Amino acid sequence: MSPDRLLAFAAMSFLLIVVPGPSVLFTVGRALAHGRRAALSSVVGNAAGAYVLVVAVAFGVGALVASSAVAFTVLKLAGAAYLVYLGVRTWRQRGTLPDPATDGGAAHGSLRTLREGFVVGVTNPKTIVFFAAVLPQFVDPAQGHVTGQMLLLGLVFNVIALASDSVWGMGASVARDWFARSPRRLAAVGRIGGLSMIGLGVTVAVTGRKD
Repeated sequence: MSPDRLLAFAAMSFLLIVVPGPSVLFTVGRALAHGRRAALSSVVGNAAGAYVLVVAVAFGVGALVASSAVAFTVLKLAGAAYLVYLGVRTWRQRGTLPDPATDGGAAHGSLRTLREGFVVGVTNPKTIVFFAAVLPQFVDPAQGHVTGQMLLLGLVFNVIALASDSVWGMGASVARDWFARSPRRLAAVGRIGGLSMIGLGVTVAVTGRKD
């Protein structure tokens, strides 16, 4: 790809990513509820799920989902339901949140949050619509390898998102460490994290295309 197209896409992606959106809210909610390790695992999982959507768009599946109201709605509701499920579970476990000193360091916990982040990323309908609508605009057919160009653009977007979401997650986990000095405050943080994910799930369910 020509450097100017790549830089233009990177600049546009950065402007979109730095504004807090669903991924940021999800990451912050995980950080407040479960600490730094869970937040960063969620970020990595979310990025991996989003890149699956990039691959789908690059090979033509994304355009199909973007143009089908039924497929879009099914994907949207699946992602929303999963977010609400995670939020309810976090709310119910608010009194037994992991100790930030250990940061929930068990491998099982990291793998679980990685998987949860992946599911949220791969069922985000707004992401697949964004990729399906925007990636082709920056592809130069004259250079050939159109699929490869789209995969590269998606990788650039995800690297920027990975860095930005990690910063949000680290910041939220620092705030959580301060709240953790009091079990009551830590339980309150768990409630906030759970409610943020429930609210995000409801928002995803009621917004977007209806036709």
